Amino acid sequence: MATIKIKQTGSPIRRTQDQRATLKGLGLNKMHKISELQDSPEVRGMIRKVRHMVEVQG
Repeated sequence: MATIKIKQTGSPIRRTQDQRATLKGLGLNKMHKISELQDSPEVRGMIRKVRHMVEVQG
């Protein structure tokens, strides 16, 4: 399986509760933290939901 690296670039302050929960689900809780996850449709959907706060690094 391929992996995907995700970096948090935006703050969850003043965001909705479901967007905060999505960041936690991706393993992100601090600015500039990088999480490496399996590339799957579920993870891609989570990234799409918070795409304004994350950066995909290959």
